[in-house]
Amino acid sequence: MTLQDILNVKGSKVFTIDESATLGDVVQKLVHCNCGSLIVMGANRHDAHTRMVGIISERDILRACAAQRGPLEETPVTAAMTCDVVTASPSDSIEETMQLMTERRVRHLPIMQDDQLLGLVSIGDLVKSHHEQCVLENHYLKTYIQS
Repeated sequence: MTLQDILNVKGSKVFTIDESATLGDVVQKLVHCNCGSLIVMGANRHDAHTRMVGIISERDILRACAAQRGPLEETPVTAAMTCDVVTASPSDSIEETMQLMTERRVRHLPIMQDDQLLGLVSIGDLVKSHHEQCVLENHYLKTYIQS
């Protein structure tokens, strides 16, 4: 099973925020969208399109608060976001991706192909998919053994 299989079920909707936003804006959007991270989008220097410039998560906001960088409404998202974003490919397996996310200690992973953002998966998405796969395999094995 691959990340593309998860995106086929989950969909490719990704919540984003502009790089000009503040952490106050981020908090409001995280609450409104009921999600744990946002992809930070910025202008591409070569054309009029936007591109991923980072990711901001609940953990990043907590770090900014702990560092006492000032009021959230005055702190730019670019001061707290993760710029060196760990990404995956749609053809990556769930097992490989779970290992990557565990090693890199990330809970949200953008899925990229040819510099195009295709979607976002969370560790919860991977655990759910892996669990469903195990339940299905278990069912088939029991059926085989009983017949």
